[in-house]
Amino acid sequence: TELDNNIQVIFLTNDRTNKEKAVEEGITAYTCEEYIKSLTANPELVDRLACVTDEGKEIEGGKIIFPEHIPLSKLQQGIKSGIYLQGTYRASRENYLEATVWVHGDAEENKEIIVQGLKNLNRAIHEDIVAVELLAKDEWVAPSSVVLQDDGHNEEDIENEEEKENILKTSVDKDMLRPTGRVVGIIKRNWRPYCGMLSKSQIKEARRHLFTPADRRIPRIRIETRQADTLEGQRIIVAIDGWPRNSRYPNGHFVKNLGSAGDKETETEVLLLEHDVPHQAFSQAVLSFLPKMPWSITEEDMKHREDLRHLNVCSVDPPGCTDIDDALHCREIGNGNLEVGVHIADVSHFIRPGNALDEESVNRGTTVYLCEKRIDMVPELLSSNLCSLRSNVDRLAFSCIWEMNHKAEILKTRFTKSVINSKASLTYAEAQMRIDSASMNDEITTSLRGLNKLAKILKKRRIDNGALTLASPEVRFHMDSETHDPIDLQTKELKETNSMVEEFMLLANISVAQKIYDEFPEFALLRKHPAPPPSNYDILVKAAKSKNLEIKTDSAKALAESLDKAESPTFPYLNTLLRILTTRCMMQAVYFCSGMDNDFHHYGLASPIYTHFTSPIRRYADIIVHRLLAVAIGADSTYPELTDKHKLAEMCKNLNYRHKMAQYAQRASVAFHTQLFFKTKGVVNEDAYILFVRKNAIVVLIPKYGLEGTVFFEEKDKPTPKLEYNSEVPSLTVEDTTLHVFDKVKVNIMLDDSNIQHQKMRMVLVEPKVRHQIVRTILSFSNLKKSLCGKIEI
Repeated sequence: TELDNNIQVIFLTNDRTNKEKAVEEGITAYTCEEYIKSLTANPELVDRLACVTDEGKEIEGGKIIFPEHIPLSKLQQGIKSGIYLQGTYRASRENYLEATVWVHGDAEENKEIIVQGLKNLNRAIHEDIVAVELLAKDEWVAPSSVVLQDDGHNEEDIENEEEKENILKTSVDKDMLRPTGRVVGIIKRNWRPYCGMLSKSQIKEARRHLFTPADRRIPRIRIETRQADTLEGQRIIVAIDGWPRNSRYPNGHFVKNLGSAGDKETETEVLLLEHDVPHQAFSQAVLSFLPKMPWSITEEDMKHREDLRHLNVCSVDPPGCTDIDDALHCREIGNGNLEVGVHIADVSHFIRPGNALDEESVNRGTTVYLCEKRIDMVPELLSSNLCSLRSNVDRLAFSCIWEMNHKAEILKTRFTKSVINSKASLTYAEAQMRIDSASMNDEITTSLRGLNKLAKILKKRRIDNGALTLASPEVRFHMDSETHDPIDLQTKELKETNSMVEEFMLLANISVAQKIYDEFPEFALLRKHPAPPPSNYDILVKAAKSKNLEIKTDSAKALAESLDKAESPTFPYLNTLLRILTTRCMMQAVYFCSGMDNDFHHYGLASPIYTHFTSPIRRYADIIVHRLLAVAIGADSTYPELTDKHKLAEMCKNLNYRHKMAQYAQRASVAFHTQLFFKTKGVVNEDAYILFVRKNAIVVLIPKYGLEGTVFFEEKDKPTPKLEYNSEVPSLTVEDTTLHVFDKVKVNIMLDDSNIQHQKMRMVLVEPKVRHQIVRTILSFSNLKKSLCGKIEI
């Protein structure tokens, strides 16, 4: 048609031969770069062009800095023959000239290899899969205790780098030497888009600038942009294109501007991106699998389901909770025993295996709770409505029902899909008030009293078996209803009813774990908590000894008992400090597939077997457990992936990763809101306790804010005081003042926002007064792993 003849076809290709052929045939052809540069109305698009050559653009005339990477085929041969080792590259936050490579496979004796120095790191980037060559034993090094940040002032000054590398090699204890290697090639790049800020070039009209990532483990990236003036002070996203041998930094390109640094929405977005939390709106494809409204329970839904709407079921949650996963009931039955039920939202009824909704939920893995925002794992229609066990509406549930005697001994257990109608959605405080009330004797209150009585017995029995009760100061913010800024901050207090709900959740999780393992010994999804290696406890034992207390660590039971005895009448907070320190010695709890592991034990709960069943709205692991349990009791059909232990093991790996990242994101959110809180406060004077002593610093905890900070006794361009560190006590003597672990001190706290990208709390030791008062404290929020605000999730 006439219209078709007016359409001009442009052929885009980066393949030279293709382009030549097209031109010969009279087709207008451009490379991607030529075409973008021809669009004069949109000059900003040029910034988004990637460097297309394999190793990125070589800098004209640049001096070769790095050894060549060995090609992949040779690396694979070398790995087969054992010349090279393959592993995951983990850059250090503290020292940009050091990294470790975690070796894959069974090389137990060389599980971790240290790599030190720019040339040996050889352009590897955090999380890359690399090939390393072990160095001869006389070239092995020790992990450095030096903190080195790349200030990136002069990227051509390689001599300066070599000087810094020499600092790493000084005064090393022979016993500290570890297997050391160098990166010889990259097997797989694991780059992602990075958030950070532009460090604008000092040269006027320059197009080349350095970008500083928010994550200190990622090197600076050189980008070309004409928009440097507008991007200054903004949080931006940059992608890496390549890293030539003659360039100090990788090359990359600008991707997106997120907004002004320090702005709450922008920082929340950075936080989610940097912790790899999927947070985009649910797609239409995902939403298409939601039930159509108005929704009601059909006859079909009632198949394989018991009607429990007559029971006096209630839920107990934190205030403002809309995603109610669980509800409880307790009643006396004819034979004088008690019937106790835990009813969990039947999420797997709505999320069917393999559809888009299921794929999205498994990818997210968990709901992420930030200070003012919840990133749901499942769409809101399910999380806050159809799956939420709200009061006075019919809801589908999966019930675990026990017959117990008054000593809380289980006589019978049964599992059934059910329909319930909760009679009350209570907060912990409301439930506590009912239990304590002299005048209330209605059925819900009686049920709560029965549950509370049994929970106390269950808890005592659990603790007698060696379960640990650990502590972590958790912080809550009170928000200004207008500005949504934090105006007050308090540590959470736990009520008896928190413990009541927890006991029955633990009991349900253990009962379900046993059932799915009995039914499917090869592919039950379970959760374990490994016992820490004995050396983890050194710091705890020494710290307790300094206060004339003995902590035994040969078993969880011995540890729990010695923590209970570790009381000081003159220092009531000491026991909490010991429990906080114990939390630090623990390993992470993880999901695993029963057919791929033989150690099932949960150390913290002192339980031989455990899983997660009670929170399917906010954890994907629980959905799989529901599906396994449903198949076990004949309430639902199975599907191939559910009984494939390799697929389940892969899934567990993703779930463990998502849970870990969610925890770090939550801590980062608390950290950011703490900064906002102190921004308006000026200088605050508070009591603190010493948690750790280091060679040149002390780490303190401020209970009122659940904050932790490092007090350094050295300051740039100032005389250093006389420091004596004793690792046995442990103590640190500054001039003539000796500081011990658990000592009470006073500090001044203020916000240091001189580095807008890495803002930190700054503190000054006020009491005891140290001569040559040149002490400063930094609470760095870039090292979030060590933040105290998160607790170990069992």
